Amino acid sequence: MTTQVAIIGAGPSGLLLGQLLERAGIATVILERKSGDYVLGRIRAGVLEQGMVDLLREAGVSERMEAEGLPHEGFELAFDNRRARVDLAALTGGQRVMVYGQTEVTRDLMAAREASGATTFYEADEVALHDLESDAPSVTFIHQGKRYHLHAQYVAGCDGYHGVSRRTIPDERLKTFERVYPFGWLGLLSDTPPVTHELIYARHERGFALCSMRSVQRSRYYLQVSLDDTVDDWSDARFWQELKQRLPNDVAQQLVTGPSIEKSIAPLRSFVVEPMQFGRLFLVGDAAHIVPPTGAKGLNLAASDVSTLYRLMVKVFEDGRTDLLERYSEVCLRRIWKAERFSWWMTSMLHRFSDEETFEERMQLAELDYLTGSRAGLTTLAENYVGLPYEALE
Repeated sequence: MTTQVAIIGAGPSGLLLGQLLERAGIATVILERKSGDYVLGRIRAGVLEQGMVDLLREAGVSERMEAEGLPHEGFELAFDNRRARVDLAALTGGQRVMVYGQTEVTRDLMAAREASGATTFYEADEVALHDLESDAPSVTFIHQGKRYHLHAQYVAGCDGYHGVSRRTIPDERLKTFERVYPFGWLGLLSDTPPVTHELIYARHERGFALCSMRSVQRSRYYLQVSLDDTVDDWSDARFWQELKQRLPNDVAQQLVTGPSIEKSIAPLRSFVVEPMQFGRLFLVGDAAHIVPPTGAKGLNLAASDVSTLYRLMVKVFEDGRTDLLERYSEVCLRRIWKAERFSWWMTSMLHRFSDEETFEERMQLAELDYLTGSRAGLTTLAENYVGLPYEALE
């Protein structure tokens, strides 16, 4: 088999890259280790930056998002039993975010890929990457008992933190930066109306909480929990009771509770590898970087990587601009490190790091008090939240 770009991973980043490239007339083959149903079963992010919304429109997969997504022009910070709204639109010249679940983004991209007739192999086993530093990289894999050898001109590693793409690169060729946080997020999904029409990020002496949503009738809530906790430790009743304790009184009184559809605990980490390319392999999204979810940047950072790689590939195939290939990491990492900084800052400001009353705790409260009382502080927060602009490749 031959193709122009082999894409490893059929999550939203791999599917979005494939959709954009196919629309540009660049042939792709996507390989995914899991089944399509498994990929759709992942409960992930739901806040899309303006840049990702625009990219989905460019990819021709925005129709359902436009109809069902929830545009948000602000969000709230809650601390000391009070609430302060961050008016994104007013502070950024009209920019906003879109609440539309990653599962729905993936579903739309899967449907578009199927309609295009482009080749996708789900449940591809023993995926291995070869000759990445040559002019003729290839990928071998097994599908339904048959072994395949896929020849490509370039390979995009969109297969996440645990995927084969990054692990194929020799350790001595990568530099790793990582911070692991001493807590996790317990997430609960329920078919209940959201407690408010915008997100609430709550800092409380018992720990962080987040009120989010997927639609006007489906809510997503999070609690900071110990890494020693398991989902079995948290009944629905215990979750709702704890969430009410961490929210301002007026919000807690409005909270509508109900049975959970899904509960899971995710550890928090900051992680980046440099460079994001090895020969003709380009790492995209979680394969190269992880952010704590506090800043709502994970899926959006993957989309910005996709945008950069897509535009680079178009220039390579249409204009012969192979000189741009070596700029992929440089361009991506500038935006990535700024998003890492923002996510680290939000995490550090809103979570409880100790059971003791500490200097850091007082600094958190002082920071929040300053931010919410300063237009300059709120503008910094808003500009980062709606997302920094994508950098052009010239």
